[in-house]
Amino acid sequence: MLFAGFDTRNHLPANSYNFKKAKAGELTASSRQSLAVLGSMSMEFTRLSQLTGDPKYYTVVEQLKRGLEKTQDQTNLPGLWPKYIDLIEGTRPTSDTLFTLGAQADSAYEYLSKTYLLLGGLDPSYETMHIKAMDAAVKHLLFRPMLPSGDDDAFDAGSPLPDILFSGNAVSTHRDKSDLQPRVQHLGCFAGGMFALGGKLFDRSDHVQIGEQLARGCAWAYEAFSTGIMPELSELVPCEKTEKDGDRLEQCPWNETRYRLKKKKAAASLTTHFTSEKTEINGDREKPLPLPKPFAKISDPRYMLRPEAIESLFILYRITGKKDLLDMAWRMFSAITKATETKFAFSAIEFVHTANPGQPTQKMDSMESFWLAETLKYFYLIFSPEDGEISLDEWVFNTEAHPFRRPRVEVDVSG
Repeated sequence: MLFAGFDTRNHLPANSYNFKKAKAGELTASSRQSLAVLGSMSMEFTRLSQLTGDPKYYTVVEQLKRGLEKTQDQTNLPGLWPKYIDLIEGTRPTSDTLFTLGAQADSAYEYLSKTYLLLGGLDPSYETMHIKAMDAAVKHLLFRPMLPSGDDDAFDAGSPLPDILFSGNAVSTHRDKSDLQPRVQHLGCFAGGMFALGGKLFDRSDHVQIGEQLARGCAWAYEAFSTGIMPELSELVPCEKTEKDGDRLEQCPWNETRYRLKKKKAAASLTTHFTSEKTEINGDREKPLPLPKPFAKISDPRYMLRPEAIESLFILYRITGKKDLLDMAWRMFSAITKATETKFAFSAIEFVHTANPGQPTQKMDSMESFWLAETLKYFYLIFSPEDGEISLDEWVFNTEAHPFRRPRVEVDVSG
């Protein structure tokens, strides 16, 4: 059925499958297709061709890859693609000005290094595309949060500042120029594992380090909130660009005035029913709980049982072998099970930041399939012996955490 979605005039996939139009041969590609849709089939269709011996599945994703490869340097931010792509005119970047590693784009970037692995390194274009994309993401999307000093109540006195990064969004209306939106998506926490895996695979130690900083950033965000879980969507106050390097990755001093101004501006921009400091327990309004610094607002205070944070910790642990990552993972698991467990299963929760974390959380009576397929799988694997449970030397995970066996290659991506 997915393959039939490519039965369009230019053989690029339709956004949705209309049976009536398909029967009449009238399926058409979309002029505004999310980047993730284009890039999220390469592993699955490649594996189908490997297993069946039928090249037709690989052929259609190869066409998509060539289109993305051709346009990668033609966007406002060379190396990155915008969130939406025009498929009517081939894989042409649209006038969309938003760039992100988050929702609607995530797995397109994730699959560049992973498809390289699945092909046994036989297609070097995936390596080139991955490195271009990650270098551009470092320049335009990554940032270091402005953190309070060790004298602030948010940290233990005298404690060193954590070495952490986050991935945000960028808006670009001019070539190679962008404005950062320091909006953090839980879904975007996969980026730590993506940077680390590609860095190990392509001998980019700087990318492995960035991957670790990103993974530790999401783990830090978990512990910043009263339930021990980070929210679905939030916004941080970033360090400003440095004159030396022109990026936001260097440590910066805490500025209380700047924090308050950014926080006030962020709260005023909220357009949903969520407020920046809303706390609610069992439907009863409670006294507002201050946001942990340097969070400026919580746009969506839910936890949806997502896997991305533990996914990155798992990959980083397999690559670096650093034992403190296991401690982080255990604290994360303990907080999640405490906040989400019900009589029969586990539930998404409405608020991760409450005035009284000892009280029961507000459950949503919802358990996404990725809780079992991904979140619990990565928790299980990080605490399992590497030599006995799905070694990354032999397997590569797709975006839904299903392991695909790799062809034999010479590159070692384990620690």
